[in-house]
Amino acid sequence: MASLLVTGGAGFIGANFVHYWLARYPEDRLVVLDALTYAGRRENLAPVLEQPALRFVHGDIRDQALVERLLREESLDTVVHFAAESHVDRSISGPAAFVETNVTGTLSLLQAAQNVWLAGSGRPHRFHHVSTDEVYGSLGPADPAFTETTAYAPNSPYSASKAASDHLVRAWHHTYGLQVTTSNCSNNYGPYQFPEKLIPLMLTRLLHGESLPVYGDGRNVRDWLHVEDHARGIEQVLRRGRVGEVYNIGGENEWNNIALVRLICARLDETFAARPELSARYPEAAPARGEPCESLIRFVRDRPGHDARYAINPDKVRAELDFRPAHTLESGLAATMEWYLAHPQWWRPLCRAAG
Repeated sequence: MASLLVTGGAGFIGANFVHYWLARYPEDRLVVLDALTYAGRRENLAPVLEQPALRFVHGDIRDQALVERLLREESLDTVVHFAAESHVDRSISGPAAFVETNVTGTLSLLQAAQNVWLAGSGRPHRFHHVSTDEVYGSLGPADPAFTETTAYAPNSPYSASKAASDHLVRAWHHTYGLQVTTSNCSNNYGPYQFPEKLIPLMLTRLLHGESLPVYGDGRNVRDWLHVEDHARGIEQVLRRGRVGEVYNIGGENEWNNIALVRLICARLDETFAARPELSARYPEAAPARGEPCESLIRFVRDRPGHDARYAINPDKVRAELDFRPAHTLESGLAATMEWYLAHPQWWRPLCRAAG
């Protein structure tokens, strides 16, 4: 039986990981530590919050004394570190919060783990750090995909703060012997994603009948990873990954933004046509008014420093961990759309906060 501290476990990826892990390993103990900032919500854990295997703690990862107390009280042997500020636009307008959470917060966790596991119990342990492909910078159309040895070249305050945290995790392994692994993932999507990110933003705006803002010419390319596939990838890193190693977890689904937005539009048009009851539930949606969703697309001024393309080479995670994503973008998007259509009570209150 394992005992895990999941930081940021009430956020989008963290909550999905908690759901996945408790379903797969019901005998394990999970402690979720989350500060419940705008994107972290208890509601994301509602289906599992009352399970005896789960303890929720409202707290900040920068509170080192709290983290040390939890590691000791619960005899935790694993940290899975999701907690982060992650929205690039917010990092441009307010970078300090990203340094505080992503850099200072990670430092606090590392020091707590060092004090409890290395200077204290000496128990076998794992500190797994969840990072992003954005630390590698931007690719041209014909450039080879990112590997685990690609040089770091972050271009936004967000990616710079994540790059700094990656380096701290590496340093705590090589300097102090902390047993760490790191994963760098591509763009996630799926249930419980705050509607400031591209896919839920487009879905919720379409259901409200609002315009769809697309940066620049919409040709920026991203690799899309369903959040459940991400959870499976982290599971494999925890179970089989080599200590001190980095694993890039990608979706093998490269799409440019405008093609993805048009796909969302086409699928929603088809869904409304096949299910007339949706027009009664969402009367403001374009297809409920007899208009194609694509008519709502509007190109807007590009974001400063907008990276052109991200792509992940999956060779290492395939060869060492036998990991392959189970979802194509089409299948994952269909499931995601169904979730948002079925849970307006979850996302409607958040749309104002998403801006």
